[in-house]
Amino acid sequence: MSLMRTTLIALSHNRALQNAIVRVPVSRRMARRFVAGEALADAIVAVEALNAQGMLATLDHLGENVAKQAEATAAADEYLIALDALSAAQARCNVSVKLTQMGLDLGEDFCYTNVARIVRKAADLGNFVRVDMEGSPYTTRTIGVYRRLCAAFANVGIVIQAYLHRSQADVEALIDEGIGHFRLCKGAYDEPPTIAYRERSRVTQALNDLTRTCLAPAARARGAYVAIASHDEEAVDYARAYAYQHDIPPTAYEFQMLYGIRRELQTALVQQGYQMRIYVPYGTHWYPYFMRRLAERPANLLFFLRALVGD
Repeated sequence: MSLMRTTLIALSHNRALQNAIVRVPVSRRMARRFVAGEALADAIVAVEALNAQGMLATLDHLGENVAKQAEATAAADEYLIALDALSAAQARCNVSVKLTQMGLDLGEDFCYTNVARIVRKAADLGNFVRVDMEGSPYTTRTIGVYRRLCAAFANVGIVIQAYLHRSQADVEALIDEGIGHFRLCKGAYDEPPTIAYRERSRVTQALNDLTRTCLAPAARARGAYVAIASHDEEAVDYARAYAYQHDIPPTAYEFQMLYGIRRELQTALVQQGYQMRIYVPYGTHWYPYFMRRLAERPANLLFFLRALVGD
């Protein structure tokens, strides 16, 4: 992992810098490349536009690591409103939630109860909830809450980060339990080499290994479903080739990408008949998400700095 990426990820947690950045007009304009807007109405418009292009979506109300139960309850309430809005718009869109936004730091039982409200609402509306994965201190607890949710609901999935050494074992265990509904991503946090692969080629290999595990006949027989969430054409091509070689139809898996990133690749895959789902974030707490997107591609950072100097 480059020093630039490590630094930007560290800065994503810096409250003083956050307070400065969010007040700069160019920052807000730049963030709109990756964030649909600050209001739910903005996000619905973005989802409808994606649907019109033949793409599915998942909605993320930005926020993480709340400090009070009232904040977590309000965040869950926002998702209930969003689910109703998606239903009213007949949008082809589910929702993604971060457990620290739902109060995981305040207790697993409280968090579970809060998230269960969202999952139950989604079930009533025929919709689906994806549990996002956060930094490694939360991995075990996130999977634990996911298991509890799966014991009560059928409309829930989880994100697995390929760069963690433990992920292969986690995926195999969840498949064996019959709850293998995965979004596989490379991972966006700065993790130490003792628990995570840091070389790009090794992370890609880990992602491809997980893709193969999830698409294997035995896994699919146990109900496994996989979304390959990567903008890396090598990973996309690997999944397509494996599926083709094993007569797996495009409807048996999907690709997922982030709003505003690799739009040309998103469009090309849809035109080729693949399922494409776009992760659409919205809300006022966009700074940490924005910084992680800058960390992923140096070109994003250079574009931002040029705009900042010229503003």
